[in-house]
Amino acid sequence: MKLLGISGTILGAKTASLVEQILKEVRQIAPDVEVRLLDLRGCELQFCDGRDPAHYNDDTRRVIAEITEADFYLIGFPVFNGSIPAPLKNVFDLVPPSVFRHKVMGFAANGGTYQHYLVIENQAKPIAGYFRAFVAPSYVYAHTDHFNRENKIIDEDVEKRMKNLAAELIHMQQELKRKE
Repeated sequence: MKLLGISGTILGAKTASLVEQILKEVRQIAPDVEVRLLDLRGCELQFCDGRDPAHYNDDTRRVIAEITEADFYLIGFPVFNGSIPAPLKNVFDLVPPSVFRHKVMGFAANGGTYQHYLVIENQAKPIAGYFRAFVAPSYVYAHTDHFNRENKIIDEDVEKRMKNLAAELIHMQQELKRKE
């Protein structure tokens, strides 16, 4: 099983740290799962414009391939102006919806207000529904105050939610594979 963690921003370090910390929990629960982080900060993605994927640059094709090859996903993003960031939306536009169909997705987000968790409920989950993905019931939202100076989570409640999300992702994926 291949779990791909996606840090869906090209700015800042908190989102990648949050996703990596949840992936660490997954590794502890299920060391046999192949876990990888896709950090968009290291990618030169082209904007989706409907062309054949073969005509995009190497980074864009690589990102599409990595997402296509994964069995399930942990998608992290910061909340900017009450919405998901454009680089993540671009990824969703680049990858054919069929890639996500019947695959498990979990979400983690971070932001500067305590109400921004609603972006997961009102934007991320409906996108996953459009893709016909199976969404983990739990998610993680971390406020700026939940991180220390090294961008590590220091809030016990957020740490519990990270463990719960990791466990749900593994459980859902294992059950899905078992039923196949």
